Amino acid sequence: MQYYQRLRDLREDFDKTQTEIATILGTRQQQYARWESGAWQMPIEHYKTLARYYNVSIDYLAGIIDTPKKLF
Repeated sequence: MQYYQRLRDLREDFDKTQTEIATILGTRQQQYARWESGAWQMPIEHYKTLARYYNVSIDYLAGIIDTPKKLF
């Protein structure tokens, strides 16, 4: 699975909009949409923020592993 598909799947699993996630990351919806579509690379700091928010490892967010590991 591509990392950007994982971003969308997690967002939808949590019933969040792109605007809500963009707000958490301190950016605009349009910017987040570019990351979620794979058009642009998301900064590592945002991966860290989303890993904490979704309570999953960065490896899972990045699509390196397929089974989510809980952070806490």
